[in-house]
Amino acid sequence: MAQTAITARHLPETDQNLPSDTDLVEWYYAQGYADGLPVVPPTPAKVAACIEAMGGDPAFVECRVPPRWGNLTREVLAINMVMAGCLPQYAPVVRAAMLALTDPAFNLNGVQATTHMACPLLVVNGPIRTAIGMNAGCNTFGSGNRANATIGRAIRLILLNVGGGWPGDLDKSTLGHPGKYTYCIAENEEASPLAPYHVEKGYKAEDSTVFVLAAEPPHSVTNHVANDPEGILDSICSAMSTIAHNNAVSSGHCAVVLGPEHAQTIAKHGWKRHDVRSYLWTYARIRFGDIAFNHRYGKIYNRNLPAWYKRDLEARIPIVPSVDNIHLFVAGGEAGRFSAFIPGWGHMTNPVLRAIDGIAPAGVADCVDGACAV
Repeated sequence: MAQTAITARHLPETDQNLPSDTDLVEWYYAQGYADGLPVVPPTPAKVAACIEAMGGDPAFVECRVPPRWGNLTREVLAINMVMAGCLPQYAPVVRAAMLALTDPAFNLNGVQATTHMACPLLVVNGPIRTAIGMNAGCNTFGSGNRANATIGRAIRLILLNVGGGWPGDLDKSTLGHPGKYTYCIAENEEASPLAPYHVEKGYKAEDSTVFVLAAEPPHSVTNHVANDPEGILDSICSAMSTIAHNNAVSSGHCAVVLGPEHAQTIAKHGWKRHDVRSYLWTYARIRFGDIAFNHRYGKIYNRNLPAWYKRDLEARIPIVPSVDNIHLFVAGGEAGRFSAFIPGWGHMTNPVLRAIDGIAPAGVADCVDGACAV
């Protein structure tokens, strides 16, 4: 059944003069505005608090959300935030994330409608992480933290209720993945021996940013043996060098999340972010013949890969076109020698980095109104 966009008229105090004994949780299920989990009824007082956190003006249109191209006003954004369980202080993060996702470089229309399982991953950097209580440590991709869970969920509710990305309707994903409930983390800058991601990209440490990437789920990398950068990174290269994820067949961007123990081992040898990314790009390679199935089903050229990749069967081709297509973060608990590889959707999308206050630093390339395709 096709869904309709949520608007201010769906506030429970004003909608259809509902009887006082109405079960609002069930009522919102019946309206089709939930993501499958119960929602928090968006009372006018809670909605008003979120609007105020965005600077007021409830009718102000922040962006339009594909593929239905609904208008995301501050009031509608606030309604979805409240339904997700957000506190008002999360509003700047949710707003910045939606502005990043609707940047043309991201191609949210394609991400919403694809048959692939990719969905938006959000990574937050800067002081706002601790100010709103985000979890960058143990179980950062998992449950147990209100800010991580509800910020990611608010984004998903907006993609459903405003963008129309309902499964089986405009969302054609064959399988999806659990990140389509919530996929939001923060970088563990306090435990990281490396410069934070946003600082590497030209922001100041005191700036707060959001990074969005259309991504598959995290692929675990385990290495409890190596005591040098090469050993740890060879394990990550192994995870990257398969023929099944979307980067292998469609290039594009990807992310690598180093656990703090792995990051500290690497940093002890003097390696910086660029050293890590350069090693991964150089040695994470696959044989073209493997992704072409050795032409068993006919000669395959694969136009989704960059033209400069060699197409002979024995050629070793990179997972992504350049070192800058690998986005490196440090996150997770300080105990445990684990990291993760997160494949992207492919060449059809670009990740976007955006300042949460909407102001880009001087000297950051390819920035428009504070948003940078990276």
